Amino acid sequence: MPLFEGFAAGPVDVGEAQLYVRRGGTGPPVLLLHGHPRTGATWHRVAPQLVAAGHTVVVPDLRGYGRSSKPPTTPDHAPYSKRAMAGDLLRLMRSLGHDRFAVAGHDRGSYVALRLALDHPDAVDRLALLDCIPISEHLARCDDRFAASWWHWFFFAQPEKPERAILADPDAWYGGSPRHMGEEAYGEFRAATRDPATVRAMLEDYRAGLGVDRAHEEADRAAGRRVRCPLLVLWSRHDDLEELHGDPREIWRNWATDLRGGGPVESGHHMAEEAPDELAAALRPFFGDGQLPISAHSHHGVAPPA
Repeated sequence: MPLFEGFAAGPVDVGEAQLYVRRGGTGPPVLLLHGHPRTGATWHRVAPQLVAAGHTVVVPDLRGYGRSSKPPTTPDHAPYSKRAMAGDLLRLMRSLGHDRFAVAGHDRGSYVALRLALDHPDAVDRLALLDCIPISEHLARCDDRFAASWWHWFFFAQPEKPERAILADPDAWYGGSPRHMGEEAYGEFRAATRDPATVRAMLEDYRAGLGVDRAHEEADRAAGRRVRCPLLVLWSRHDDLEELHGDPREIWRNWATDLRGGGPVESGHHMAEEAPDELAAALRPFFGDGQLPISAHSHHGVAPPA
């Protein structure tokens, strides 16, 4: 079956960037945001299930990633801040006729999703965050265990050296396989990770994370800003987020006014590829009516609404 069968695909000009976007379906809109080092193709097993559930589904490559454009950076890396990326996505959704929409973000995409909800609360009506806590919360808790496990955050922030290391052997660095990702999705991922401009832009995302993004989050906390829409938090059981920080929902309670349960997904880190049916089973009802199904918490390890 072709990737994203029935979806339209192509570039959309959002002002500061051109985003490569796939979109399909009809009904209430859902925006799906990928993480590093993936592209929107990571959602190819989940997006059709959301279309079948009655949603319009929009799947972009984030600024700098995949086939989207790579705007020039600056010394403070602000062009790759989550605020800049969120602005792209707000303009994208408005250009498609969606003034209010649901968002799911994974990994780096979850930070963009969070920024969308904090900066544009009237636009985001539901928010699902996958495999994350806020960047500032990670850094506030940084100890030897975190630094040893998430060393790449600090390596990627260095000038020039990570580009040289990654591009010397992108396949060895990033891994991935057509068996797990699907042939076409793997081909798209491999093309992106072998492109020097894309690798540099993805690293700019991390460089922004340790500086301007952290500052934006700390300003939110100082001002008492919270996510106002319903929030669903999911994480991969076989990744290390819970091992490092405990139940992520306990951290998110301080960032949200309406936490709607969530829990672990039986998966490694790339849950949209590894456990698409379980992930879709959690997202569908949340985006539909805000209530998690009995099957999701009895068979899939996802807790009922809190």
